[in-house]
Amino acid sequence: MFSILAIGLSSHMRSNNNDLIHIDHLMKLQIFNRKSYVSVFRGLTEPSALVPFYSYDAFQCDSKAQRPLHSDGNVTIAALFSLVNYYCMDIYDSRCEEEKAIQFKLRSYQFTLAFIFAIEEINRNTHILPNTSLGFELYNVINNHLDIMRETLLFLIGMRINIPNYTCRRENKPAALLTGTSWEMSIQIGRLLNLYKYPQITFGRFDTILSDRGQFSSLYQTAPRDTFLSHGIVILMVHFSWTWVGLVLIDDHNAAEILSNLRGEMDRNRVCIAFVEMIPFNWMNSDFKSRTMHPQILKSSANVVIIYDVTKSLYAIIIYISIHSSAWKVWIIKSQWDVTTDVPYFIFDPFHGSLIFAHPHAEIPDFRKFIQTYKPSKYPGDHILALLWNTYFNCSFSGPDCKSLVNCLPNASLEMLPGNALEMDMSEESYNVYNSVYAVAHSLHEMTVKQVEIHHHSNGAVNTYPWEVHPYLKNIHFKNGAEKLMVLDSQRRLDAEYDILNLWNFPDGLRQKIKVGTFSPNAPQGQELFLSDHMIQWGIRFPELPHSVCSESCVPGFRKSPQEGKAACCYDCTHCPDNEISNETDVDHCMRCPESQYANTEQNKCLQKAVTFLSYEDPLGMTLTYLALGFSTLTTGVLGVFLKYHHTPIVKANNQTLSYILLITLIFCFLCPLLFIGHPNTATCILQQYTFAVLFTVAHSTVLAKTVTVVLAFKITLPGRLIRWIMISRATNLIIPVCTLIQLVLCGIWVSTSPPFIDSDAYSEHGHIIILCNKGSTIAFHSVLAYLCSMALGSYTMAYLSRNLPDTFNEAKFISFSMLVFFSVWVTFLPVYHSTKGKITVAMEVFSILASSAGLLGCIFVPKCHVILFRSHRNVLHHVRNKGHFKGKVNFPA
Repeated sequence: MFSILAIGLSSHMRSNNNDLIHIDHLMKLQIFNRKSYVSVFRGLTEPSALVPFYSYDAFQCDSKAQRPLHSDGNVTIAALFSLVNYYCMDIYDSRCEEEKAIQFKLRSYQFTLAFIFAIEEINRNTHILPNTSLGFELYNVINNHLDIMRETLLFLIGMRINIPNYTCRRENKPAALLTGTSWEMSIQIGRLLNLYKYPQITFGRFDTILSDRGQFSSLYQTAPRDTFLSHGIVILMVHFSWTWVGLVLIDDHNAAEILSNLRGEMDRNRVCIAFVEMIPFNWMNSDFKSRTMHPQILKSSANVVIIYDVTKSLYAIIIYISIHSSAWKVWIIKSQWDVTTDVPYFIFDPFHGSLIFAHPHAEIPDFRKFIQTYKPSKYPGDHILALLWNTYFNCSFSGPDCKSLVNCLPNASLEMLPGNALEMDMSEESYNVYNSVYAVAHSLHEMTVKQVEIHHHSNGAVNTYPWEVHPYLKNIHFKNGAEKLMVLDSQRRLDAEYDILNLWNFPDGLRQKIKVGTFSPNAPQGQELFLSDHMIQWGIRFPELPHSVCSESCVPGFRKSPQEGKAACCYDCTHCPDNEISNETDVDHCMRCPESQYANTEQNKCLQKAVTFLSYEDPLGMTLTYLALGFSTLTTGVLGVFLKYHHTPIVKANNQTLSYILLITLIFCFLCPLLFIGHPNTATCILQQYTFAVLFTVAHSTVLAKTVTVVLAFKITLPGRLIRWIMISRATNLIIPVCTLIQLVLCGIWVSTSPPFIDSDAYSEHGHIIILCNKGSTIAFHSVLAYLCSMALGSYTMAYLSRNLPDTFNEAKFISFSMLVFFSVWVTFLPVYHSTKGKITVAMEVFSILASSAGLLGCIFVPKCHVILFRSHRNVLHHVRNKGHFKGKVNFPA
């Protein structure tokens, strides 16, 4: 026959004077004096997993409580649990070792209940180990290294004397050993059991160091692996927009890996760590005092703190934080810490509203009923249960056996323990104990079936050794009492899911854990977290969703600007540059609007730009249109005057043909700007520049021809036959077509290489897209202007040569002024043209055309019109001859 040993290791404080370090903190805070600290401590911890001291009369049963609780069976199962702590009544009293108080650890006591419940359930199940009854032995030990190792050796030996490598267990040898919640104790026991290839199953949280098959080939873990816990915590941070969180870790072998995983997940999701508190693993026995670490936890601006793992090293700190209720935080806690029973109660509970990540486990039928019916009368051998009845229900022991109880509260049960000290629902670790018992039972069942098949002719019992159970434990998969499939091999398990629990503290001081969501790492991306936000209750400090950020969010229209030397979550908000927007909060970079859109005033969205151009309805376009039409009308009037008075000497003396050509050209020059106004198209873009170039070429070549004619007529004193022929045949008029032809060639090259085209300017005017004509080749455009300027310079030179001719025939001053006006206009135009954009550029070009054309009209023809219309007495041949101061006959050009 076989026996199974289960050793449950408590994660509570060790039983020495250092256990009361948190009381020492209270004393330093002058909460109570030296004589009254015990009563205050009782008030702080009641009710909790560490329940009040019981009377001195119960000490006589304490020694019996240390003895195993035994129940017979074909297969016995032993369990070793740490169910009580021993404290000195007065740490300053020299008799401390003689006068100790005892406190129960009811959280560990539930492990015992789950263990016994699983055994009894298996005994009722006819499909597991039929015709075999299970018994148990429960040991209660003080939780320290020495006691654990001593009890482990005693278990191996089978008697109360330590004789290593000796055993008196010739029958009913344990088939497996269950160890508890503390990984360091599991390691200590595992190294010893590994020498004997003794199967060991731990029900504490999964630990990577225990999965090292090289060191612990005989060790198995029931708890699921926390592969995606860091991811789940960070997804929760992102869900609530918490980007500034604190982290409290135990500085053990897992700390580096945990911190690395959390940092990686936080960096990927833009969550920052405000502080990291690495609490020494042996803090309770070290000189590292809480005052060196609490300021960061209490004073940090982070309203959310992750307590990734909790051991006995953190308990005194947790109590300290609880007392400083001003440090309201949202605590993100792992399920291994039972905050509902392990933390003292206060009027204002700082852990109210905390969120807990817990591995989901099925509700085991009848477990609550089992606890309700678990009474001393039914289990008289459970001395711990008798002590609980004595402490809470005013019972008294009636005999020396510590079993008979009298004067008890009627109908008392564990459910009636005050302050919810014992949870009625199976905890996660108790569920692991429950499954561990089932794993061993199913392994034994399969092994028994296998051996019966092999030795079916044998009539006697089959002898089996514990190490023969290993092949079955490695491959075991079974359904527990809740019909949930369980796999002991961690390599074949699915990724663990998590329930998210919210800690509620009701007005009567009863903490409750309410399920508010789940985290499923196998769900599709973006659907891993399911949370009922409306069910969550937050702490008193937070009337609404808590806010935990280093810097306030940058609203749309602003971008984040990192603060030098600080975390990425600490930043300033900078306004987006011109024509850039941000339509979300906390963006790193602003987004430039497309060319067809522009940023609104708040710079949080792009608006469609309005298409515009220099139109006739535009005030500027309307003004230029009126100017163009007015000047063209005026020029037409001048032409009419010259036609009407064509027989007068002044009109004849100024070469009628060239004057008519110049006036007609100026009319078109004034009308040319109308091509620049209105919605441009490809035809108008080409006509704008070519018409302007050709018309001004004709105008300037006409002025040049007039000047050359005058110079040839009056500068040549002895005209030869060639000069006379030129004058008579009017060959100087050929200057006009020749010069125009050259300009046409330049324009032909322009149109063949890079002609003007329709273009848009989306940046010159805010909120508008300006449609205009692009010159195409700027070199060609400037070449055309240069050619016009060279002709103007030629006209100016010829006018300078004729400056001393008689006034009647001399237009030198007027031509010179007109050329100076032309130069002034276009020299001013070039820098202005290159420094302006949009419609102003078009308007400048139109204005330059009108101004230069007006210069020609005003300087050359206005003085003559004045004489013709208002000084007619000067427009007679006699006056012209006398004013000419020439002797002899003068032939006026027709």
